[in-house]
Amino acid sequence: MEEITTVGLDLAKSVFQVHGVNAAGGVVLRRKLRRSALLDFFETLPPALVGMEACGGAHHWARELTRLGHTVRLMPPAYVKPYVKRGKTDAADAEAICEAVTRPTMRFVPIKTEAQQASLVELKVRDMLVRQRTQTINALRSHLAEYGIVAAQGRKLVELIAVVRGDEDSRLPHLAREALSELVAQIEALQERIERLDSRMVRHAREDETARRLASIPGIGAIGATALAAMVSDPQGFASARHFAASLGLTPKPHSSGGKERLGRISRQGNSMLRRLLVLGATSRLRYARRNPEASDWTTRLLARRPFKVVAVALANKMARIAWALLARGGTYTTTAAA
Repeated sequence: MEEITTVGLDLAKSVFQVHGVNAAGGVVLRRKLRRSALLDFFETLPPALVGMEACGGAHHWARELTRLGHTVRLMPPAYVKPYVKRGKTDAADAEAICEAVTRPTMRFVPIKTEAQQASLVELKVRDMLVRQRTQTINALRSHLAEYGIVAAQGRKLVELIAVVRGDEDSRLPHLAREALSELVAQIEALQERIERLDSRMVRHAREDETARRLASIPGIGAIGATALAAMVSDPQGFASARHFAASLGLTPKPHSSGGKERLGRISRQGNSMLRRLLVLGATSRLRYARRNPEASDWTTRLLARRPFKVVAVALANKMARIAWALLARGGTYTTTAAA
């Protein structure tokens, strides 16, 4: 067998597809491998360039193959798709991965460590619990609205819970009260779990040096700092802070043709969780600026002439750029005299 220099590995749950080529680009190997035989195969293979799509389990296999001496590159699936010639098969995907990984302009995803993945698991679990809490609260509101019991969003939820827990309101039948008590108990249990995760994440953010520096940026708390430290493992992979903000979908989407420049809404590409946390942090800063109009800064002046949500996205873009500067160059955020 000729020496294999580049391997395209299509990941799956049980059966993996391998496509190998030599230095001249000729196909040397096409093979299916069971999960239990994958590491044994790569252990006998000379050190080679291995390409994979950045998907579930990719970082685990990338670490394992790196320990065996191979050079592993992860790529976004959307960037590999154009290299699939025809049809959708595992063999065609592996061939496309093998070709895409050798392209000089291909963009790669940094391999995450186990600690970074653990932080991401914590973030995703919290995000799931928050979504479940919101879903349960909406269900409680809708059921009570059927009996004419409504309340404003936010802290007024306490009033709805009091209606379910108490027996004074005759508008709610006993059978409905018993059923809705289950929703109230679920909301309280979810709230307790979220608070427990929040306190744990705050403690971890204080112990992590990178998260502490990121938390010095106004609008980025412990959760946002933890997310940035875990998701942006290689800030040097971006040419500038502008490129980093664009990768999060916080820049206008261009529609240019015939020499005419047209900019639309933000692209919303990249990591949606990180973008959401930055926008929420920016929204919190803007609400503070509204309550304190005497603070003459950039956000206050921008709020005077642009809509609130537009300013929130612009501020999130600025926060993302500052975060990239701290990740790439070190240091902490300090307010300048001009600001």
